[in-house]
Formats: sequence, structure tokens, C-alpha cells
Amino acid sequence: MRRFRGILLLLCAATLLWSCGDIKNVNNIKLSSCGVKYITPTSLRSMTGVLLLEIDNPSFNFTVSDVEGCVKFSDRKMLLFTAGEVPVQRHSIQVYELPCTVTLADKVSYLDIMAIAAKSSYEGLTADVDLRVTLKSGVGTTLHYKDIDLSQISQ
Repeated sequence: MRRFRGILLLLCAATLLWSCGDIKNVNNIKLSSCGVKYITPTSLRSMTGVLLLEIDNPSFNFTVSDVEGCVKFSDRKMLLFTAGEVPVQRHSIQVYELPCTVTLADKVSYLDIMAIAAKSSYEGLTADVDLRVTLKSGVGTTLHYKDIDLSQISQ
């Protein structure tokens, strides 16, 4: 009986390790680039659009959802955004489309945004982003990123 329990424990441990084989690659998941496919004004203070995200995922399938954040220019909040969800395929480098809604921050006008957009670079633009990453099993976590330099990842 003791031998049977030992073999059962060994099989359970092997199954667990086999199912988590891609877990070592989690730290290698990266956002290679991002861009804007299109953006359409919907009111005097808001817009809808689609972001293009190139994600290098050497790991397992997951879903990105509940995306919220803000874009800042020289530490001044310019845009607030929320986005839908996107399923990310395992073992892939792929461009994903993420629908989003953007609202102008308080005391910011379209003219302010157009002046920044007219520049040829994203120098001085940073973003704070909160998002939820969920595995196929339903297990997930919320990630928080602060002061992401958009000039480093924009295309």
C-alpha cells in the first residue's frame, strides 16, 4: 500500500510538472510593439478605436481583459482609456486588434491631442495600464504597469 501511494504521488507530481511546462516562459512574454489602427470621435470628449498590439508569447494561451489606463504627456493626464478583451495564442508572435474607448482627461481638448499627434515621435508620452490576464482554466491575475514609455514600443 505504501508503494502504491508513492507511485500515485509521483504520477501526480509528474502530471503537475508536465501541465505547467510552459510556466518557465511566462517571464518571456512581451509586447513587441503597439500602434493605432484607427480612431473615430464619438462625442466632444470621447473616441473609439482599435489598437494593434504585437505580442511575443512563447508560453501558453491566455486572455487579456479589463484593460484600463491613462496616457500622459510630461506627467499630465491626457487620455483615459478602457479596452475589450483579446485572446492570445500560445507559442506565437502575432499582431492582435484590441477595441478601445478613449475619453479626454479633465481640462484637455482635442486641440491638445492634435498638437501631440502632429509630432513625428511619441517622446514624452507615457502610459499607466491595469489589465487582467486569465488562463483557459479561469485562473487569473490583475497586472499594474506605471509610466510605460510609449516611444519605446510604438510603431
